[in-house]
Amino acid sequence: MSEADDLRHSPIEAAHVELDAKLVPFGGWNMPLSYPSGTLHEHRACRTGAVVFDVSHLGTVRVRGANAFTALQAAFTNDLGRIEVGKAQYTHLLDEHDASVLDDIIVWWREDELFDVMPNASNTSRVEAALTAVDGVTAANVTEHRAVFAVQGPEAKQRLATVAPELADIGRFRVGERQWNTTTCVVAGTGYTGEPGLEIAVPLEAANDLWKAIVGADIEPAGLGARDTLRLEAGLPLHGHELGPGITSLQAKLGWVVRWDKGDFRGRDALAIEKETGPDRVLVGLTVEGRRPPREGQPVVVNGQAAGMVTSGNFSPMLECGIAMAFVPSSVTDNDDLAVDMRGKLVAASLTKMPFVS
Repeated sequence: MSEADDLRHSPIEAAHVELDAKLVPFGGWNMPLSYPSGTLHEHRACRTGAVVFDVSHLGTVRVRGANAFTALQAAFTNDLGRIEVGKAQYTHLLDEHDASVLDDIIVWWREDELFDVMPNASNTSRVEAALTAVDGVTAANVTEHRAVFAVQGPEAKQRLATVAPELADIGRFRVGERQWNTTTCVVAGTGYTGEPGLEIAVPLEAANDLWKAIVGADIEPAGLGARDTLRLEAGLPLHGHELGPGITSLQAKLGWVVRWDKGDFRGRDALAIEKETGPDRVLVGLTVEGRRPPREGQPVVVNGQAAGMVTSGNFSPMLECGIAMAFVPSSVTDNDDLAVDMRGKLVAASLTKMPFVS
């Protein structure tokens, strides 16, 4: 059986084919990388107007039960006690032994005993397994029963309101059920671009109609290529790059997502050891001279010695230069001489506060 035979497919794949999208494997799914307008155009359209991404490949684990809150508190690093029903929260699932970030997750708190946990595409079963062993809790993978569309950009809500005003009134990091025509959708004020926007979970039977309505509202379709360059400009981590095996929340400079005062959680003891000593490497932003982009895996040279590694790098369509996220020794400062080794050519780099583009 070929890799193509193993891929899962978006419920609106036919619509992407009709729009002449370039489809590529991603996280076990066949998803749009770009449309004929191209990644640069789609990126800039998100920064200046509005686009829609099909992100149906993201997982949804529906967690219910009297002990659902307790189970999530014990599994994840952040503190649900800091929010309430009708809100969303970013959090981490850690490895119990070395505190590596097994996944970074958004939790949609829908009702007192009902949560939609949104893991990365390839980690859904891992998150489901972490939650199913708790008495009084059911954790069901409902990914195949809905599509998810991310409408993003400074004009996202304004344009969406012309065809679906019921879906456009959710605030930032708010969650709620909304009716569109006769269909109940779950809408959250979340995204992965650094721009205002919404993520809409819609039942399969209405997915194609909603997609066409969104695109018909002067909201351009955009692929995962633009989503990646947008999240890089926004300084947002990607699992498998800035998070994953051997990488902790503290190394990724995401210590704010760890709430030490909430009580025990998975991986707490291992992470506490690193907190005491301090991480020996940290994630930083780099800007390089010229238009040639840094790439994942290229060495970062500090004062003439290879001492770090690029985790994500690309050309910034808004800054029109190369940008990167990289792990470097925690001792590195602005006073150090930095460069990226691009296939044997050292290209000068500067520490840059993230997000690269606000």
